[in-house]
Amino acid sequence: MEITIDGVAAQVPAGELLIKAAEDAGTYIPRFCWHPRMKPVGMCRMCLVELETPRGTMLTTACTQQVADGMVVDTRSEVVTKAQEGVLEFLLINHPLDCPVCDKGGECPLQDQAFAYGPGESRYVEPKRHYEKPIAISDLVLMDRERCILCARCTRFSDEVSGDPLIEFKNRGNRTEVITFPDEPFSSYFSGNTVQICPVGALTAAPFRFQARPWDLEAVESVSLVDTVHSKISLQSSQNRLTRVYGVDNDPTNHGWLSDKDRFIYEHVHSSDRLTEPLVRMDGDLAPVSWNEALAHVAERLGSVPGTEIAGIGGAHTLNEDAYAFSKFMRSIIVSPHVDSRIGDGLSAEFAAAVVPRALIDDLDEAHTILLWGPDLKESHPVLYLRVRRAARELGVQLLIVSPRRTGLDDVAAETIRYRPGTGPDVLRRLVAGEGDLESAHRLLSKGSVVAVVGQTGLAEDAMLAEAVAAHARDLPESKIMPLLHRGNVFGALDMGLAPSLLPGRASAMSEEARAALEGAWGMVPDGSGLDTAGILAALETGQLATVMLMGADPIRDHSDPGSARRALDNADFVVAFDMFLTDSVRLADVVLPVAGLGEVEGTVTNLEGRVQKVNRLIPPIGRARPPWEILDDLAAHMGAHLGATSASAVAKEIASVAPAYAGVTWDTLDWGEGREGVVVPTEDGVQPLQYIPAVGAIPVVADRFGLHLGRVLFDDGVAVRHSPALAGLVPAAWAHLHPRDASKLAVREGDLVAVSGMETVELPVRIDPGLAPGSVYVPFNLEATAAIGAAASVSVDALRDDS
Repeated sequence: MEITIDGVAAQVPAGELLIKAAEDAGTYIPRFCWHPRMKPVGMCRMCLVELETPRGTMLTTACTQQVADGMVVDTRSEVVTKAQEGVLEFLLINHPLDCPVCDKGGECPLQDQAFAYGPGESRYVEPKRHYEKPIAISDLVLMDRERCILCARCTRFSDEVSGDPLIEFKNRGNRTEVITFPDEPFSSYFSGNTVQICPVGALTAAPFRFQARPWDLEAVESVSLVDTVHSKISLQSSQNRLTRVYGVDNDPTNHGWLSDKDRFIYEHVHSSDRLTEPLVRMDGDLAPVSWNEALAHVAERLGSVPGTEIAGIGGAHTLNEDAYAFSKFMRSIIVSPHVDSRIGDGLSAEFAAAVVPRALIDDLDEAHTILLWGPDLKESHPVLYLRVRRAARELGVQLLIVSPRRTGLDDVAAETIRYRPGTGPDVLRRLVAGEGDLESAHRLLSKGSVVAVVGQTGLAEDAMLAEAVAAHARDLPESKIMPLLHRGNVFGALDMGLAPSLLPGRASAMSEEARAALEGAWGMVPDGSGLDTAGILAALETGQLATVMLMGADPIRDHSDPGSARRALDNADFVVAFDMFLTDSVRLADVVLPVAGLGEVEGTVTNLEGRVQKVNRLIPPIGRARPPWEILDDLAAHMGAHLGATSASAVAKEIASVAPAYAGVTWDTLDWGEGREGVVVPTEDGVQPLQYIPAVGAIPVVADRFGLHLGRVLFDDGVAVRHSPALAGLVPAAWAHLHPRDASKLAVREGDLVAVSGMETVELPVRIDPGLAPGSVYVPFNLEATAAIGAAASVSVDALRDDS
């Protein structure tokens, strides 16, 4: 359509809101309440413009007015100017003039617009209103009520976007304020977004408050590695210290939104517990040494053992360049096929890395139906939860959820199926056949295009079930598959060959052609496939393997059998750990090498859809910590070999030339070219040698005792959360969740103690949970009190009686 804005003709999309169309045409219309990712409400009236109509000109809000062909708009007339001055004068009547001490000062839309569009001085001389401040509406968000201009951005976000309507307006007139409900704090996983979108300083983040002025901050765009969605972020620092993380609106991934874990996890980088120098075990204790001493000791020990007796675990928390260097080091210098970045993640490496057809996150918006058979996305992939929620609530996509327990998306689902853990194969068979009460869900999957989001619903579930679901989903019309894994850059690590059955670039380790091509670049590599993490730990425990290198991995806390992992590391002859902290596993290492972390490294990462994005460096590493690729290159030199990792950019160029799927992916493209939003691999220049078709295998049905639903929670006892003060206090208490019927059978009430016996026995208080399938017990994974239970398929639950 053609419209005229301030006398200038412009071509704009039909149906576009006038405020957006004008901005795209080069005319900025001031606003406070309008946000491009939320519904327009026209509350602040700052976007008033004059519109020509058959009855003359009229004032209207640009944020609620759709464009029409031939529309004539004036954004600078005398009437508009007077109206904007009046709006600002009213907003400033009670707004405190505390810009010098306000966190928003220097980046405040109210400040900017008062200067650009305001009257210049106020006629209001009466005393302003005053409230107690700040009010903590949650552990992370503070409110200064007198600064609020009632734009409703925060309340609308909580209702429309996150689905947590925990804040609302109270009272009327100039007494109107934003409040929480009595005895219910603003305990949303997405509360930090309200701070970022607040156009004034009414909402501030407790960790950032009074930490720095906006004009003192340095910033770079980067990527969050909290989960495998890889939300785009702006890392911000002051005086070489990370001080704030903001969301960046990246259309294919996060739309500018972040979970609070994405937003505040940066605090762990500056923990006093960070490893800052190499450690070597001497006389039973880890003692600091120089880098040269540590690497010489590691090189000597690795050189004294056959390569086939050495294994590598980890790489999923590092960048692609680090993972590639680790893969190359293990396969070409150590000459060992025993490498794996997965630690009980559940999905096979081929399925996770190379399944076809693979879905993009944007495909969720276009699907007729989303089949979600996997974890509770709100806990495991919170930003993906927002995308699925938007598709179901705003775009009319039908959502089918199959899970042992109620999830955060159940309220927007068209169909939900509950099942007892262990009986998933039977539920899948009935769903495919459309039997009984699953007939309506079966029909839903048969009506149009389907995106199947599949993963383990819990860590105790059979790993083959997700692949069986994907295999059946692939037979549906116009279907695509989105595999779910949890650990930050696990998809990138798999693409770099950190799996026993894969070579870099999504090539099979069993392919003679792929191995020959790799040997042309690397030299000799081992034949065939090696051991995965479970096999490595078992071989260490029995003595078949002697040495293990842990690349940011903590098997004792992350593996499905923590007892086995501890025995394996205890029994290993030599353990080398690359890490930022002394985790449970690192404490058992013989050599500990400190690595750089968030904001201290530069490289690329790959998300669950295969999108490669750039991670940028902002601050120098703390102490003597170094990037993993640099450590490995130095270690190779100590062993008399050449890794060729002279810089991160050099490693990236080698990846593009060696990994078939990554051909044509360059840093320049990701930093400055069309790849600013990320590049999905394989690119037009690349090729994916392995095209994996999921298959249905034999999966046993486990129906004895209680089915264990061992599910992730967003704020767990992971090492990064533990060392982030803002998040550590949000880790929930451990409970054994029981269905009311099962609690009745056991004669227990809420708060009573029960013994849950899996691989080991733990004692937990009971929580009655009507959203759980009968015959199940839900236990949160990776909490200190639940770590020992392990991922047993079924467990016994016994009431503990107080004999007194």
